[in-house]
Amino acid sequence: MKPAAPINDAALHASGSTRNAANPRAAWHGSEHPAAMDIPRPDLARKRARRRWLTGLAAVAGLAVVTIAVMRLKPAAPHVDRATVWIDTVKRGEMLRQVRGNGTLIPERLQYVQAESDGRVERIFVQAGALVTPDTVLLELSNPELKQSAFDAEWQVKGAEAQLIRLRVQLDSDRLTHESNTAQLTAELTTATLEAKANQILAKEGLVGGIENQKTQARADELRKRVEIEGRRASFLTDSAKAQLVVQDAEIAKLTAQLELKKRQVANLQVRAGIEGVLQQLGDREQLQVGQRVAPGVTLAKVVQPQQLKAVIKIAETQARDIQIGLKAEIDTRNGVIPGQVIRIDPSSQNGTVSVDIQLNGALPKGARPDLSVEGTIELERLSGVIHVGRPVQGQPESKVGLFRLVPGTDEAVRIPVRLGRSSVSTIEILEGLAVGDQVVLSDMSQWDSHDRVRIN
Repeated sequence: MKPAAPINDAALHASGSTRNAANPRAAWHGSEHPAAMDIPRPDLARKRARRRWLTGLAAVAGLAVVTIAVMRLKPAAPHVDRATVWIDTVKRGEMLRQVRGNGTLIPERLQYVQAESDGRVERIFVQAGALVTPDTVLLELSNPELKQSAFDAEWQVKGAEAQLIRLRVQLDSDRLTHESNTAQLTAELTTATLEAKANQILAKEGLVGGIENQKTQARADELRKRVEIEGRRASFLTDSAKAQLVVQDAEIAKLTAQLELKKRQVANLQVRAGIEGVLQQLGDREQLQVGQRVAPGVTLAKVVQPQQLKAVIKIAETQARDIQIGLKAEIDTRNGVIPGQVIRIDPSSQNGTVSVDIQLNGALPKGARPDLSVEGTIELERLSGVIHVGRPVQGQPESKVGLFRLVPGTDEAVRIPVRLGRSSVSTIEILEGLAVGDQVVLSDMSQWDSHDRVRIN
């Protein structure tokens, strides 16, 4: 037998209403019976309200707990592809300090062929890249005015030489005339002296008057003085003749030098290489063309000796402070490495770099030529027993940076502060923050500056 279903107030009310509708009398009689009436239950409403309040409070408390838990959670670490980053391990041992820079090969001997006078390019015999000797004619210039000037200078020299000959003849003639006059005066002096002596003797015997004796004596004295004067004049004439000859010789020398200069300028219209080597270029900045006019002092050609080259490399100012003359170096020509050493350091800097000259001590590889781009590495020192690692992209010597260190046994990397020391081309010294065996990310991680940890997948 099935148990009777529970009857609630609503069911009773519904069944009573049905019965009352079907039988009015029964309904009247039912309303008179107390068991058939609805009984109010206020405790049930309070229970239902209490349940709703408790449920709401529980929901609010749960939401607060979840919110606090979420707030305390660390943000999710971003993922970084391991193939896109450079990871290195911290080591202890010898560290070779080096600096590196780019540069070019420069000839140790470079001959600039310049125009001594203006002219017009008539012919070009040799093009850039050809082997030349000191007497190789590179090109020919024309200058009619220069040739005419040389012709005039030659005739001026000949005229000066003829003037010198005439001057010497004139001086010899003057010398002979003076000697003749001196000889005549000397003869007259001798005659006058004899007459004076004779008159003096005759005057003592009273045969000649005193006045006649004095006249002959005065005549002799006059001639004696004239002879003395002519003797001194002969010395002056000799010195004057020498001076005139020196002046004329100097004039001839000046005109001859001008003539030699003009001849050399005319000869140099045939432009020659001057040294043995390779013609690097014709002209200064632009290639010379036939018919082009050139001015004195303009560079007509450059000749180099390709077997004697040196490297000039540019080193950043911050790295050049430890470079000294005599340090070992290596020059990479992309076709071989040449050993060398530092021979000069530019005392000034340009555009943040310092020029360093490297002497090449080894044989030049094939393809080595002037102006070839090269890469130079200079060895500064060898440090032993230091902790070092590969140089980070943003790591500067004697600075403090943040690097991501890999957590052993996990795929996480945590940012830590690291103090760096001396640096080389590809390595840097670790002073604080890392230990031997630590693995760190050396790539540029600036895009993760807002995160202190990342996942390396």
